[in-house]
Amino acid sequence: MNDRIYSDLALESSALMNSKAQSASEYSEQSVGDLKVCTLDISTSELEKKYGRKQGTYITIVCGKIHLFSEEQFESSADIIGKELRKMISGVCRKEMSESFSALVAGLGNAEITPDSIGPLTVSHLTVTRHIGSISREIFGKIGQCSVAAVAPGVLAQTGIETLELIRGISERIKPDVIIAVDALAARSCERLAATVQISDCGISPGSGIGNIRKAINRENLGLPVIALGVPTVVDSATLVYDALEKAGITEIGDRLKGVLDNERGFFVSPKESDVITDSIGLLLARSLDAAFCLV
Repeated sequence: MNDRIYSDLALESSALMNSKAQSASEYSEQSVGDLKVCTLDISTSELEKKYGRKQGTYITIVCGKIHLFSEEQFESSADIIGKELRKMISGVCRKEMSESFSALVAGLGNAEITPDSIGPLTVSHLTVTRHIGSISREIFGKIGQCSVAAVAPGVLAQTGIETLELIRGISERIKPDVIIAVDALAARSCERLAATVQISDCGISPGSGIGNIRKAINRENLGLPVIALGVPTVVDSATLVYDALEKAGITEIGDRLKGVLDNERGFFVSPKESDVITDSIGLLLARSLDAAFCLV
């Protein structure tokens, strides 16, 4: 039933879940502090087909329930995520972090829908510095960060404008070295909700996790490196049933049940603590980005 299960997480691709992941040459795992960092490199069309993901590098950081972190766990996790972000930024830009480096952070999603609000929440907590550089280079230098600009472009239903078009207009104006797109994701497992951070260098299609696909925000459409950063906050209701059946050892189901489940797609479930969860995620991702942009 894996072909019927939807997820934004590369770690939840059928090919990885049905094989001994450690034996795959394109996949690796390592423990960093208390976290597990999983890397999947999809470099060919054959691997693209195998994993059902676009070509690129996917880093998945398994960190546990973010909203239950102690302050110490929170800070150490932000540092580890920030280092992974920094490595990917350097790799895609082929440029070291410095005062002349510039980044645009786009907080995708609808701030008025709690599970979809982590993009705007991240932007609200982020340290932005681009404007300071135009006021005083001395003060800018003392901040110890590269030039950072941020935008929360909302969604098509709010603005009447494709998110891609808004980001393209801004990026053409300010010419950043990299765009970081932050968005909520969908998972196939409740255990991964608010417990997994994914970073990838192949961009993102807003709303793809819930079947509401907009124009992709990626290098091909923007002419700039795009890194996607996200945390799963919802799971498909039908996926929950399929997952429960698999755990019970039921791998084949009748056409009647399949029809019922497929007709019910469109219902997405989030934990009852969604408001606390999204606040915690937004703050964690903002601190991780601050760490990634730090020059010290």
